[in-house]
Amino acid sequence: MWKPFLISLFFLSFYTKVLSQDTLDRKDSTALKTEVLNEVIVNGNSILGSTFEAKNRTGSAVYISDKELLKFSYNDINRTLKGVPGINIYEEDGFGLRPNISLRGTSPERSAKINLMEDGVLIAPAPYSAPAAYYFPTIGRMQAVEILKGSSQIQYGPNTTGGAINMISTRIPDQLLGRVVLSAGNFNSRNTQVVVGDNYQNFGFVSEYYNYNSNGFKNLDGGGNTGFDKSDYLAKFRISTDEDARFYQSLQFKIQYSEEKANETYLGLTDIDFKENPYRRYRASSKDVMDSEHQQYQLTHFLKLSPALSIQTAGYLNKFKRNWYKLDDVNLGERVGINNVLADPERYAIEYNALLGNSDTSEDVFGIKANNRTYTSNGVQSIAKLRWGSDWLQTLEAGIRYHEDDEDRFQWVDRYAFQNKELIRTTVGEKGEDANRISYAKAVAAHFLYKLSINGLTVTPGLRYENITLGRTDYGSNDAARSGIDLSERENRVDVWIPGLGANYSFANNLSVFGGIHKGFSPPGNTDGQNPEQSINYELGTRFNHSGLKGEIIAYYNDYQNLLGSDLAATGGTGSLDQFNAGEVRVSGVEVLLNYDFLKNSSEKLRLPVSVSYTLTDTKFLSSFESDTDIFGEVTEGDEIPYIAKNQFNLNLGLEHEKFALDMGLRYTDAFRTRAGTGTIPENQKVDSNYVIDLSGRYFYNKHLTFSTNIINLMDETYAVSRVPAGLRPGHPFGINFSLAYGF
Repeated sequence: MWKPFLISLFFLSFYTKVLSQDTLDRKDSTALKTEVLNEVIVNGNSILGSTFEAKNRTGSAVYISDKELLKFSYNDINRTLKGVPGINIYEEDGFGLRPNISLRGTSPERSAKINLMEDGVLIAPAPYSAPAAYYFPTIGRMQAVEILKGSSQIQYGPNTTGGAINMISTRIPDQLLGRVVLSAGNFNSRNTQVVVGDNYQNFGFVSEYYNYNSNGFKNLDGGGNTGFDKSDYLAKFRISTDEDARFYQSLQFKIQYSEEKANETYLGLTDIDFKENPYRRYRASSKDVMDSEHQQYQLTHFLKLSPALSIQTAGYLNKFKRNWYKLDDVNLGERVGINNVLADPERYAIEYNALLGNSDTSEDVFGIKANNRTYTSNGVQSIAKLRWGSDWLQTLEAGIRYHEDDEDRFQWVDRYAFQNKELIRTTVGEKGEDANRISYAKAVAAHFLYKLSINGLTVTPGLRYENITLGRTDYGSNDAARSGIDLSERENRVDVWIPGLGANYSFANNLSVFGGIHKGFSPPGNTDGQNPEQSINYELGTRFNHSGLKGEIIAYYNDYQNLLGSDLAATGGTGSLDQFNAGEVRVSGVEVLLNYDFLKNSSEKLRLPVSVSYTLTDTKFLSSFESDTDIFGEVTEGDEIPYIAKNQFNLNLGLEHEKFALDMGLRYTDAFRTRAGTGTIPENQKVDSNYVIDLSGRYFYNKHLTFSTNIINLMDETYAVSRVPAGLRPGHPFGINFSLAYGF
């Protein structure tokens, strides 16, 4: 429905611009609107707005600008964030479509314990009731990425332990802008981007088409496509008053639509098969496919009552539906989950051989589950900022948000058999028999942040409030019509105050010390009486700039009173999404970021920028417990959290000239355990350390035309990235693509 509409809208916008560009008075809109539009960006879609703001925060903050994003032109969020200290990521599909991101040691599964935002609003399909969902915005269409950690992110929730990531989509430009990017590479990977936008005196717009697709780098036994095809469509429109109006106002409407078809599976490889061919896929996964659609609508109003007082209000609606049709179990007299088969192929030798599909099987041996779900997330939020003072510069920010979201599960399982090395459906499942329930959440959140700057000292006390109702309505497995004949309901309520305090002191223009303390919080599940995740978090750091060496060093300590784990199929659980208490945990670490230009004093038109980042993450359970998920299992006091690498290192080396640019990135990730434990990591619970080198080259033919080449995994390093959802999974092998970009 929306695809043809947005395509028509795109070309209509372009055609209208061509006809009318000479008839409207622009009055040098760039100069006139700079101050006002910068404030719109900072207060609205952005949470930082610039590198300058990030470096003056009273807590850890990173701003990745459009210039930085263009260095490697990644379509993979995992690679985009690799140079940011304090982030732990484990990959899953090799293309970054379904990332697992941890900030400062939070549980990384499905990025469920961090705040994911696009243009300043929550973007996870159901951030309160089902945060571990399978939608992530396409990073290739983003203009900037902002990361907040520690006390710096107390304004954003509901998760306040690790931090927040805000992705800024293509902005409405200050003047006529057009951009076309065409890329092609191995594995038949292709990328197309088209952007057109402009800004008049009282009206601005931008429209964008973005497609990313590949045949995939895995080889399916018997042949077949193991890749994906994802398209995004975006349009923004803004109307505003004149710049000299008594009360400056702007109203911006954003509509975004994406669709994806991915031939992806939960089925990995056994250790032996991974060593022989890490890019193999068993024949039993040949029917696995995910179909999804995402819609986003956002209306943002900005009101500037005076130079000191402004109010930003945004209403938003996100809709996401997907059906991941994927192999779930093998039943040869007893149902065995695929994760158990691959974890112990000797014990389940018959089931393992069945997965290979080399011989016919009896009927109904393979269960392929239709994980059919729809999500809705909507709300309205408003933030007011008041600034006053000169010697004592003060800011008061007050925000409030009302939010609702829900997840509707309507799942079933079809049974299959192999006949002549082809999967044939032998039984059609009854819709709703596997899961037939709705989980929902309603939340009122408010925050207050006071900022005082005097004589080099900045102090930011803040307070957040969350009032959350979480519930579930389960219709049972025998009520597809949802008549309520076997209805069960449950509900949980949470009411919490979340304080925080940050401070920054600048000794001079080139040295500052900052630190903070704040309460960490993540919502519980919808089981009545279940406690939320809570912690007390501390950080202390310094930022410096000495003789051209810029950087920051931060130490942090997160003291969990109660860590929450989730029962996810993606981590070897049942997939119920029910959370469980994991008790007391301690997470501490060190983050280092250094930048230096070795040719800063050169008279030549050359720059040699070098960036080094290092992350140390140390985790320890302070209590014992048992769980049914693979990544936790039976936990003993002193065990480490799984899927968190202790050491990470990243080096970026560039050579920049007005006609060309070369960039090399080296990433090292320490070995990590895939199940809670301590001491030497058992081989069957380990993902080995790896290093990956990426390379990028750009040639600026003129101010309009750029040619570029990007290489992923230059040394063709073979490495594993995880053992979940089921079996070992490989990282992306050597990949190369060539791009042409034309802009005006």
